[in-house]
Amino acid sequence: MTNRTPVGVTVNGEDKDFAVAPTMSELLSEMGLPEKGIAVAVDGVVFPRSRWAEQVTPGARIEILTAVQGG
Repeated sequence: MTNRTPVGVTVNGEDKDFAVAPTMSELLSEMGLPEKGIAVAVDGVVFPRSRWAEQVTPGARIEILTAVQGG
């Protein structure tokens, strides 16, 4: 029997637990966010879209910013 420990990350200041580390694309989808018009930083460093297929690192601090129109 495998004992799975939840994978914890912090997204925009909110702690989230996952049974298995999601990819960035999966995390965004689960949160109902589009993959366009947003920027992602992990532990204070920009996380390029080219790496969104990678699993997030347990304990990561993720910031998701959305583009807003206005003036």
